[in-house]
Amino acid sequence: MSPSPLFRLSRRAALPLLAALPLAFAATGARAASPITPAGNARPARARPFPDCFEARAFTRAGATLPYRLLSPEKIENAKKYPLVIFLHGVGERGTDNAAQVRNGIERLGTPALRKKFPCYAIVPQCPPHSFWGIAPERSRAAPDALNLVLNLVDETLRTTPTADRRRVYVAGLSMGGIGTFRLLEARPRFFAAALPICGTGNAERAKSYASTPVWIFHGEKDTVVRPDGSKRIAAALKAAGCKVKFSLVPDVGHNVWVNALGDDKTWEWLFAQHR
Repeated sequence: MSPSPLFRLSRRAALPLLAALPLAFAATGARAASPITPAGNARPARARPFPDCFEARAFTRAGATLPYRLLSPEKIENAKKYPLVIFLHGVGERGTDNAAQVRNGIERLGTPALRKKFPCYAIVPQCPPHSFWGIAPERSRAAPDALNLVLNLVDETLRTTPTADRRRVYVAGLSMGGIGTFRLLEARPRFFAAALPICGTGNAERAKSYASTPVWIFHGEKDTVVRPDGSKRIAAALKAAGCKVKFSLVPDVGHNVWVNALGDDKTWEWLFAQHR
């Protein structure tokens, strides 16, 4: 399965983005069977502390497998609809252990207080080791396009989960995941109810296509890993296009601005208030 042209960037365009994400991140009828399967209960060796309510699963499509964690509402009422959050992690959480990606803020949705306040579904996929959210794989052209797998997973989850609200599908991501968030907005400009791109970057010329989607962009003013220039340009382009855009350029903060963004309940309150 070769990378889709939908997400593929030229090698010349991809290399600067990849170079901006150094190894320092490593420290940071009959119905067909569903391709979504449980991935067992064993805790991987590299697992980091996060709530047990994030269930280990795997999604398979055309021979490619995407590990992910699924959070479900604590008490599901069939008469209700619950929002769906897609969270894209950074470079340092790539892998196959299906655990490293549940960190840097998304794990808060699994705490008792936020599960009660914001009952939702959340999909937390793990990008393959040598791939990238939205850019052609680093080493193998034959590797699957990770973002296409994410979109396939989202579609399958909505198809098989009657209580998931199609009018409240949100995407959030940090660093590499912030880049992926912008790419998903470009791919499906009228699909998401809102987006939270955090310390990412993207193509400001394409921002007009998803200006109907509320977007809250976060970036640290002192970020030297992914500089805030790209976020500034996209925020300006969205504003010019009439988007309900919020831009938080946080002073005296570097790359880890996700602490400010996802550690504040007001961010989640804004996100869950949006709908199509």
